[in-house]
Amino acid sequence: MSTEPETTEQTGPETPDGATEAGAVREGAPDAADGEGTDAATDTDAEDGTGKQLSEAEAELAAQRLERERIERRKAERKGPVEAGAKLSGTAADLLAAVRAVESGQKPVAAVFDEPAPRRPAAEPVRRPQPAAQPVAPAAVAAESVDEVRRVLADGGAPDSLAPQAAAALGEGAGELLRADPWQLLRVGGVRPEQADGFARALLGAQAGPDDERRGRALTGWLLEQAALAGHTALEMRALTAALVQRGVPDADTAVQNAVAEGEALVFQDALDPRAPEPAEDDEEGAEGAERPVRILVGLERYALAEESLADGLARLINSVPKEDGSAPEWERAARGSTAELIRAAAGSGLVLHTGGEASLAEPATLLRTASALGLRAWAATHTPTGRERFAGLLNGTEEPGAPMPSPSTPGSPATSGSADAGGGDSTAGGVTPGGSAGLPVATVAGLLVGAEGPGRDADGALDLDLLVVLDAPQLDVETAALLVESLPDGARLVLAGDPAVLWSAGPGRVFADLLAARVCPQVASRLPDPGPLGELVSGIGIGELTQVEAPGKEVVIVPVRDAGEAVHRSVQLVADSVPRALGVPAEHTQVITPGHGGAAGTRALNAALKERLNPGPGRFGGFDPGDRVAYSPAPGRTVPGQVVKADADGLHLSCAGVPVVVPKERVEQCVRHGWALTAHQAVGSRWPAAVVVLPGDAAQTLNRPWVYTAFSRADRHLSVVHGVDQALPKAVAEIPAKPRTTRLPVLLATQLPPAT
Repeated sequence: MSTEPETTEQTGPETPDGATEAGAVREGAPDAADGEGTDAATDTDAEDGTGKQLSEAEAELAAQRLERERIERRKAERKGPVEAGAKLSGTAADLLAAVRAVESGQKPVAAVFDEPAPRRPAAEPVRRPQPAAQPVAPAAVAAESVDEVRRVLADGGAPDSLAPQAAAALGEGAGELLRADPWQLLRVGGVRPEQADGFARALLGAQAGPDDERRGRALTGWLLEQAALAGHTALEMRALTAALVQRGVPDADTAVQNAVAEGEALVFQDALDPRAPEPAEDDEEGAEGAERPVRILVGLERYALAEESLADGLARLINSVPKEDGSAPEWERAARGSTAELIRAAAGSGLVLHTGGEASLAEPATLLRTASALGLRAWAATHTPTGRERFAGLLNGTEEPGAPMPSPSTPGSPATSGSADAGGGDSTAGGVTPGGSAGLPVATVAGLLVGAEGPGRDADGALDLDLLVVLDAPQLDVETAALLVESLPDGARLVLAGDPAVLWSAGPGRVFADLLAARVCPQVASRLPDPGPLGELVSGIGIGELTQVEAPGKEVVIVPVRDAGEAVHRSVQLVADSVPRALGVPAEHTQVITPGHGGAAGTRALNAALKERLNPGPGRFGGFDPGDRVAYSPAPGRTVPGQVVKADADGLHLSCAGVPVVVPKERVEQCVRHGWALTAHQAVGSRWPAAVVVLPGDAAQTLNRPWVYTAFSRADRHLSVVHGVDQALPKAVAEIPAKPRTTRLPVLLATQLPPAT
């Protein structure tokens, strides 16, 4: 039974409805080294109680676990029903019957559901003091448990290599649980329903039928997990039941009912227009027609808690900022030039959204300098280490917006003053660096959250700052955003800045887009255009127009190809010969970007060809040699470029953004892959002097406008497009926007905050 998925890059989320399942292009658990997203990796010198140094991944997971426990405690402390479409009361059977009655129109909403009272905007919420979350080592899986699971897997004909993952996923008594309910195997990353069905038949025989309650319950959870991989935080009830029917569940309603009853899923009713006035209670005539329309959603608890915590935290920031803090005249005097609108918005609001391209980064940089000059503790956070270095250059005046940076994979590139956010196992870099990048107040989001970078925490466990500017805001998934907002103290100002046209986050949610649509805070659109032919090309793509641009300096070159083989050949030729010879950009400063990992011109094929040309070798250590360019992913969905330095008994030694990282031997296959070619999701948040975007013919169906915009905008000086998709490229730009994601954040915000004026 093979559980190795052949992934291609996620081009957009789809619900598991009809012929296309949710997360179909990302089957199973995401491969950490495939990291669909270019999150900054972090290193930390956090230790457990025994003084043992933790890896970055362990520290981050532990911090997230503690934060989720804190969120759950907050929810448990609330009195009364949970507003705005929270978990419904009553028995699961009554719930499903009520849902069907509403959907079919047999009963009005008021006859079935007690509409929750709208949340009142929190006037000045009191923050509960919380100690800073200290990373602790995750509990090790007992060898006896792994052996027991291995025996059950063998009895069911499943590969015993799944034993450690299954034991970790199922916890104590994993073997016994798996034997009693074989479909629990679906909780292991990469396992497909048909594989779990075969495993169940081997263990249960004739008892393992499609109508088994355990199967329906497990498939419900699996579909919700797949939807999360595709970016959704919840699914509409109809989409979920349709997907269950498609997978042979005879009674989909009962399957969802059982999952809800067991606490494996939550059901929500959300008003389609939460700000619409409720019908008068004394209006008996036409009461049924006056009902507010609702949608019924089903989701996993972890994302429900994250979205509700995020909405609460944003409302707290907006409502708790002192409107008169004594510095209004100073803010007004500082509001000059193109940054005036942003400075005024930040002066009077706890949450501000700033949109624009690469050139617009000059405005948050000016805001940060202004706030620091006024005595505020101001910090910025970026998505990647290279983004951090670029913004640090803007702050100290050594870089202009759009100026090329050294390749992040070059060992000789500037180190980050001990800031070890490139992270990983046993990095030899230093610990927490209060001064950020080169002594400047700039960190990565990941480094800020785990404590490896940034200002540190105050006595209440909040970040010790007054203003936080988060760049690359579209890359914030709902859980990361919740952790970040929960970490801000009352009275802090949060500015979320980014380009709304790029790909959304690798994780579930679309936080930045939801906030822009909700209009609950000031929004400042930069008027600074990206310069040159590349800026003109990318700006046109952003509005759905693929135009020809004049490129006298060979800023944009189109290379037509007939098939995938020619695409690989021409890509290698461009990186190794043409671009260095014509433009003086060396191969290590050129990044290849392609739609997916698999296929004849995916990252695997391109990396193999580029290694053969640029750094041939036997691949003595897991396929890697010193000098190989790599993409290192310390956690799923997070990637940082690097370069192999050496390999020894300790593991594979990398240089990531100037920081030494050691990846243990047992993690190399999972966390490291060659990085001459990346997907657009992996490349987002970073830029290179030159980019080669490969569009093979078999990628035509995966293209959309955000993907093209993101890939083309990774180039600072030169863009080569290896073009084999004919008219699919202009069609994708003009007609195919981002696929929608189902989220609850707009509804949750609308019930707490009035629209911004």
